[in-house]
Amino acid sequence: MHTLKTTLEQWRVLQAIVEHGGYAQAAEALHRSQSSVSYMAARLQQQVGVPLLTIEGRKARLTESGKALLAQASDLLSDASKLEQRAAQLERGWEAELRLVVDAALPTPLLLQALTQFTQVAGQTRLQLTEVVLSGAEEALAGQRADILVGTRVPAGYLGDLLLDVDFIAVAHPSHALHRLGRELTGDDLRREMQVVLRDSGTIRPRDEGWLGSTQRWTVSSLETSAAMVADGLGFAWLPRHLIQRRLDEGALWPLPLTEGQVRRVSLYLTFGNQEQAGPAARHLAQVLSQAARHHAASAENALR
Repeated sequence: MHTLKTTLEQWRVLQAIVEHGGYAQAAEALHRSQSSVSYMAARLQQQVGVPLLTIEGRKARLTESGKALLAQASDLLSDASKLEQRAAQLERGWEAELRLVVDAALPTPLLLQALTQFTQVAGQTRLQLTEVVLSGAEEALAGQRADILVGTRVPAGYLGDLLLDVDFIAVAHPSHALHRLGRELTGDDLRREMQVVLRDSGTIRPRDEGWLGSTQRWTVSSLETSAAMVADGLGFAWLPRHLIQRRLDEGALWPLPLTEGQVRRVSLYLTFGNQEQAGPAARHLAQVLSQAARHHAASAENALR
């Protein structure tokens, strides 16, 4: 086994000398004596066998060899810092890993905003993200596969908080046969046309939700696929407003003029897998999800004014 000649602390000292411009400044920044800093830098150069620093005036600058070696050492120092941060978080009870399960109806920009905020505080906690549909959320809780769940229901035996309401709008391509009727539509009109619906990702007790009166149905596994099919004129569907707003604005999709039921509101709830055992990372993730949901709801309300 190869014995290391240098230490991370020596490379940290070299990095400080370069960043702060000299031995005295580095000593002050590292809370060390100047003689200690000078000795460690000299010892490092002796051990690697090439000059790393050159003095120009009163400034310490890296040689070409020093630049190349410190660039690699900086990555090691960064990794070591992350390792220490993770150890400190674990010592304070921060979870090493979280399992987040979200319903496909949760707006992606909202989720990304929350995860960005989460990473800034708990970046050393690994995250497993799973997207589900309908009863897939409850199955994840029942199978103890979720630390935090965002789903359309709060399962029996759990406590959950309302996170967000998502509006699903009945839409079709402007040239669709339903729009060519040129009048308000009823359930009988819809029954004659192809409906695109989303498949429940659960397998134990899959359920159907929404209007499913069409004799012809195409079932897909993602909302994005459903939106793309409807935008191509292959059927009609109820789709989340946040997912199709751009197509609505551009006229690529038109809302169906239904006599009733044009908009269906779906509530999303945030539930802990085990609230009593939830650690600081789980609680922080729940907090930033709630904040992002409030911001999303306010932005959506302003856009509709």
